[in-house]
Amino acid sequence: MKRILLTTLLLSSCIIIYAQKTISGTILDGDSGEGLPGVTVQIKGTTSGTSTDLNGSFSILASAEDVLVVSYVGYITQEIIVGNRTTIDVTLASDSELLEEVVVVGYGTQDKKEITSATVSIDEESFNRGPINDPRQLLQGKVAGLTVVNRGGDPNSNATIRVRGISTIGANTQPLVVIDGVIGSSLDNVDPNDIENISVLKDGSAAAIYGSRGSNGVILVTTKSGKGVKSGSRVDYNGQFSVSTIQRQIEVLSAADFREFGNDLGSSTDWYDEVTRDAFTQIHNVSLSGNSGKSNYRFSVNFRDVNGILENSGFDQINTRANYSTRAIQDKLKLSVNLALTNRESNFSFNEALRYATVYNPTAPVFGINANVGNAADYVQFGDYFEAALFDNFNPRSIIDQNTNIGEKKTLNYDVSAIYSFTDNISATATFAQQNISEYNGEYYGNTAFFRGVNRNGLARRFAKDDNFTLFEGFATYANTFSDLNLSITAGYSWQESSFSEFLIEAGDFAADEEGLNFIENSRDQLSATPQRVTIESAGSPDERIIAFFGRANFVFQDRIYLNASVRREGSSRFGPGNEYGTFPSLGIGVDIDKFVDLPLNTLKLRGGYGITGSLPSEANLFLTAREFNDDLTTTSILRVGNPDLKWEEKAEINVGIDFVSDRLNGSIDAYTRDVKDFILPVTVDAATAGFDGTQFQNVGEVQTQGIEVNLNYDLVKNTDLDYSTGIVFSSYKTTLEEFIIDEETRANLGAPGQNDTELIRVAVGEEIGQIWGPVFTGQVDDRGQPIFADLNGDGQILSNQDAALNPNGDFQQLGKGIPDFELGWTHQVSYKNWDLNAFFRGAFGHSLVNTFRAFYEPRIPGQAGYNSLDTELSIADLTTARYGSYYVEKADFVKLDNVTLAYNFDMSSSDVFSNVRMSFNVLNAFTITDYTGVDPEPSLTDVGTTDNGGRAEFLVNPDVLSPGIDRRNNYFTARTFTLGLNVTFK
Repeated sequence: MKRILLTTLLLSSCIIIYAQKTISGTILDGDSGEGLPGVTVQIKGTTSGTSTDLNGSFSILASAEDVLVVSYVGYITQEIIVGNRTTIDVTLASDSELLEEVVVVGYGTQDKKEITSATVSIDEESFNRGPINDPRQLLQGKVAGLTVVNRGGDPNSNATIRVRGISTIGANTQPLVVIDGVIGSSLDNVDPNDIENISVLKDGSAAAIYGSRGSNGVILVTTKSGKGVKSGSRVDYNGQFSVSTIQRQIEVLSAADFREFGNDLGSSTDWYDEVTRDAFTQIHNVSLSGNSGKSNYRFSVNFRDVNGILENSGFDQINTRANYSTRAIQDKLKLSVNLALTNRESNFSFNEALRYATVYNPTAPVFGINANVGNAADYVQFGDYFEAALFDNFNPRSIIDQNTNIGEKKTLNYDVSAIYSFTDNISATATFAQQNISEYNGEYYGNTAFFRGVNRNGLARRFAKDDNFTLFEGFATYANTFSDLNLSITAGYSWQESSFSEFLIEAGDFAADEEGLNFIENSRDQLSATPQRVTIESAGSPDERIIAFFGRANFVFQDRIYLNASVRREGSSRFGPGNEYGTFPSLGIGVDIDKFVDLPLNTLKLRGGYGITGSLPSEANLFLTAREFNDDLTTTSILRVGNPDLKWEEKAEINVGIDFVSDRLNGSIDAYTRDVKDFILPVTVDAATAGFDGTQFQNVGEVQTQGIEVNLNYDLVKNTDLDYSTGIVFSSYKTTLEEFIIDEETRANLGAPGQNDTELIRVAVGEEIGQIWGPVFTGQVDDRGQPIFADLNGDGQILSNQDAALNPNGDFQQLGKGIPDFELGWTHQVSYKNWDLNAFFRGAFGHSLVNTFRAFYEPRIPGQAGYNSLDTELSIADLTTARYGSYYVEKADFVKLDNVTLAYNFDMSSSDVFSNVRMSFNVLNAFTITDYTGVDPEPSLTDVGTTDNGGRAEFLVNPDVLSPGIDRRNNYFTARTFTLGLNVTFK
């Protein structure tokens, strides 16, 4: 019996082996016709399979009844019956259409049609062009509801980003950044040339999966990888060469005009020329990328030598980024590694030089030896530079030449992730990441520098800070299809730990400038009878942790009804016992109307979403009582009264939207209402209520924002040689203060000289945020040269201080608003044969700005004949007193051609070296149309406070978000930039 069974098995095996035959062939790319390496060729329903070699060739044993499944990332999978063939060649078509419909969302991706939230995805083709140094500016004007502002264009400052207006008052206002799935990553560590796609999660239902980190919106960045390379390896080079010139500057009196009323010092100096320049910039990006099917990689090096129009301003930066991804265990395991390092060396220069170039006497010389007052010996104490020695008045050229303001910043990110597919329906993802940021800033003011230095015999200032962040996240996903239902469920865990340490040292009195620059420990302030002149400050945090559990479920019914729900339970060590955890749910629903009703549209989807997010305190342990040392360094006093009931801020948002697509027109419209409450703010308390007199952090206040956003795109012309498409993004919102610490107040001091008790902004419960406040100028001047203000309440007297602002019978009113009524972006894309043209217009309307330069320096004050005066079209010759009023609040509506690029793509079909060569010419800030007389009509969304006489801004680190609309005097001037670009891809 055993022999019979064995004989039967052997015969069966022989039959099977005989029935199988060797199938060979080549898998080709449908576009290039070249062989594709690493393509998976598998017998359907079995684990038997193989991969193509470097030439795209394969060989496999199969029978006539078998079906070969040919699959490759980025291409449409094909199934082929073997039949009686022994050679099978397959051409794979690119799956670009499908790829374009996939959008990156929190902890995964979704088909675009299934998204029920306000989520926008922007690819590289739609980014702003030209020498973009800040990744944030790639999106400026491109996304409705996303405001990106960098007033003046200082190359060393980052743009301010707002998603749908104010989302918090006392905490961080910037959106969460997620780079390649790693939350909390620094945008400063990714070069704009390395970015492939950016998704913006604007509403609460999209951002709730990120909990407290997503309260200000979420920006998801996907960097370039080697998977886009069809076979083998590829080298790309991008180079840009730019020159920048001043686009706008403040109109002031010339030396000839100044002599008619001012102090004539015998020279004619254009102070703007002395401190500005034509600035040259070069940017180089080289990348090596490759793809072998199962593995892909990309390595890039980016070098930026950026110079600003202000003398001595700019930075040198080198950035490297590497990523590698591979598949193993029969393609069930995907391993990915990412590494990025950025080193930036900055010369910040001094924006104050631009401020004083505006108001410095144009008849003053640069050097004292050329002055018609005093003699050369009088100016030795100032390093031979001329100084008028007036209040808040410094030689601009001396500021640049005699002082140093430099910095260095190093940022390192790395992450490792693994995705394992247990079955076709179940997968698990784990990610570990770390980020380390180290920055150092050094300032030195020479012992003969009148600006901050001479009165201290040299002044040195050093600041250093280290930030560390560690992340571990793991989540599992189950996806399946049941008849008319597609289901996807994700559940996961997140662990985050962060810490920082910083210190500041400021000391003066050095024997030589070289000591102050390099050896701050040689400061003779330490020997002074007043050693408190040496400033030593330090701060740090414990290891702060966020722990979260999250889940999400996506349902698709009959490919026409979409339901998305998520919840995140998150705990933070910044809160006290009993208040550590918060719960942040969301729900979204969408319906394809076109699949129920016959419409002249390809797609018409109605969607709605609701979500709750939260915000953390600005720092740890605000719930605890804090004490500080007194000057004797022995005794202490109460710094802050503890509040054990301190809890999470909370933001709830409802969004309703509609998406539509036709043959040529597509777009979306969103309307939303956002309520943010329980801000974590310092409140003054007394012993009767808190046991101590002092400050206590409490949950107070509420704001409501309502807005609408529109996005439209239209293909005007589409034929063989010519394509022309245009797109418009429109956004408008209004934020109302529903509750606050007090019912009404004015804030934002105008400052010195002479207007320290003048406050510019009114905040009132039940009213819109951003009210510019003050007396109304009648247009008349009295015989003393003072402005005549309107008697608004008819009581026969004009109150000239801000106490009148809160008096219901006073003579103050709203003079403008700091937040625009609406913002607009308008894109034009034209391609004709090998040419393409991209032009982008942007505008903001309805906002005003307090022109503080005019408020101080436009009146020609007899006692201030040593200062120059503004000479704008609004100047009034008889006005000789500086008093703030409506006259200095200007409408700042503008339209600008923000970015225009003309490019030519060379035909490289016959080249053995190049596969693509493209040359381009770009202009940034080509022109601006506005009636605003200041440097930059862009909205000023926050206020850093006033500065004077060499001081520092009060709110430079934490700007005041309740005081928009003030154009302060320390802004960088705007530039127009011309760029030649070269893009080369080598074969």
